[in-house]
Amino acid sequence: MNFAFEGASIDSSAYLSVTGLAQRAPGWLNAAVTAWSVYGLIVFAVFTSTAWWQARRAGRPVTAMTALAVPVITVLAYGVNVAAKLTVHEDRPCQSLWVRTLEACPTAGDWSFPSTHAAVAGAVAVGLLFVSRRLGAIACAAAAAMAASRVWIGVHYPHDVLAGLVAGGAVAFACMVVVRRCSSAMARRMTESASLRPLLTAS
Repeated sequence: MNFAFEGASIDSSAYLSVTGLAQRAPGWLNAAVTAWSVYGLIVFAVFTSTAWWQARRAGRPVTAMTALAVPVITVLAYGVNVAAKLTVHEDRPCQSLWVRTLEACPTAGDWSFPSTHAAVAGAVAVGLLFVSRRLGAIACAAAAAMAASRVWIGVHYPHDVLAGLVAGGAVAFACMVVVRRCSSAMARRMTESASLRPLLTAS
């Protein structure tokens, strides 16, 4: 069942404070934040590819297999997030409030809660923590920056991006726990296959 949710009553003042700060910020900063907000998810794909490539080259098939699971789990987190959007039906803040934003306001029906960008970034970041703590920590910082940027450019409330991070991270954590339990057996089966072995090891 779908229902309309009005998010302005939760943290509209915080949203207006952030967007007001963005209007007073230097142009170069706003350009950088906008570019990160729009194109930054590409960096998370690079993080995932790097984690897999490093594990494969180092001859760690279990770690490489775990890295390969990250994009699959991220797609699952994306699906869960879309389902939540279609259930909650929260209008974008730039549609509900009188505010100037850096980014053009999305059209009606492009729901706000939870943030898809934050959910995807959170899923990748948590997934990578199971592959490489160092790279995962960097991805977590990048995910926080992605979430903040979505509020800065005016397309999400703070609670939208927090919910997205939590949703994406929770889905990834639950799935990666299962993957970790099965990783050794799955990697062994894949390395026994001539066609799949190159995915896990360069040797």
